[in-house]
Amino acid sequence: MMKVVIAGRPNTGKSTLFNALTGTRDALVHDRPGVTRDTISGNFKSRPYMLYDTAGLERASSGIAQDSTNMALNAISDANAVLFVVDGRVGLTGDDIEWAKLVRRKTRAPVLLLVNKSESNKRLTDTHDFYKLGFGEPTLISAEHKLGFDELFAFLDNIAGEQNTETVNTDTQTDSRIKIAILGQPNVGKSTFVNRVLGHTRQIVMDAPGVTRDTVKIPTNFYGRDIVLMDTAGLRRKAGVTDDVETLSALKSLDAIEKSDVVILMVDATRNIENQALSIAARVYNAGKILCVALNKWDLVEPEIRDEKLLKLKHQFSNSFHQIVKPMILAVSAETGTGIQNMFKRIYQQYDIATTKAPTSLINRIIERLVAERQPPLSRLKRPMKIKFARQTGRYPMRITINVGGASDIPESYTRYLRRGIATALNWEHLPVVLEYEKTENPYD
Repeated sequence: MMKVVIAGRPNTGKSTLFNALTGTRDALVHDRPGVTRDTISGNFKSRPYMLYDTAGLERASSGIAQDSTNMALNAISDANAVLFVVDGRVGLTGDDIEWAKLVRRKTRAPVLLLVNKSESNKRLTDTHDFYKLGFGEPTLISAEHKLGFDELFAFLDNIAGEQNTETVNTDTQTDSRIKIAILGQPNVGKSTFVNRVLGHTRQIVMDAPGVTRDTVKIPTNFYGRDIVLMDTAGLRRKAGVTDDVETLSALKSLDAIEKSDVVILMVDATRNIENQALSIAARVYNAGKILCVALNKWDLVEPEIRDEKLLKLKHQFSNSFHQIVKPMILAVSAETGTGIQNMFKRIYQQYDIATTKAPTSLINRIIERLVAERQPPLSRLKRPMKIKFARQTGRYPMRITINVGGASDIPESYTRYLRRGIATALNWEHLPVVLEYEKTENPYD
């Protein structure tokens, strides 16, 4: 698949262009320059090309700005086509000239010069100055208003034609890859974990909270399966969030739950589990997603307290969430790689179970056995509950609908008994399970 990279100095509208071309809101957009730090990727809405949004190119000798710029330059080196974006309102700058020279040294791929924010001629500077960048005739666009994209698509389609890339409508393609979101509080090791899985430095890692801002989707193959890792910004308690960029980052992190099949909740094993981690887990379970709690930095926990810590945490999760019978809590070390292969083996097992429908006959035999072993209690009107038929009616969460007659006020304690028994028999213990009842009316009443 052809790789198209958006590049340029900060605040020229690269992330707005990324969102417009992908038809998403995946890239964080803010008036503040330098908001994008990691390189994020997505599919064009109407083309079979992969698009990459990079951080603004900045002169820096250290810190996040240097790491972001190096990552952007690496993406440019690997590109099949580059969209070099400048600001039509500001006009040509010295930084534009310097970075254009570096882009030409970094890649032999074709470069299209895009003069963004060109929706108004009154606010547009002299575009002839941009010829000095050496990329030929500038193309006027407005990423915000989605204007001027015809020339952009013609440029890319011509390159794709030369590379024998088949043009298809990506809206009709199905994605069978397992989408795995990595969530957690700031500085628990999410990006280090992603880099360990990938086997190389893909995400910026620093010993400071709040480095990751965007939700970064990274396709890869790990342990024999095609997956998409979604590295997210750290989530803090609302009371601790005062910056609007962090607020937007947090919303994107929570949105990743809905877009995922599996959520890995990273927690720092050297600290006590905070209510914020339990709050994230509640969102995952309520969304019906598979949850794996990763106890990161397990190698730093004293060996003599490990068993007690793990048991305490499992009780804490079991007592907090009724949707789950047995929480999947695994010890790992993102720094050394310990336990990561086993974690993905367990995740793949649960994913395969969750995507397979249980036979209706099996569900009814399980419920018949459970009812025989423990009869349902009588209702307040002393009427017995009669379970007539059950079937699986959904996944994410695993949903069982039971047709009942007689009593309608089924106590929660008996529902929990049935849920546990069904989940254990069907190997759904690590999956969120929901039981719902349908009342069968008696036509002679």
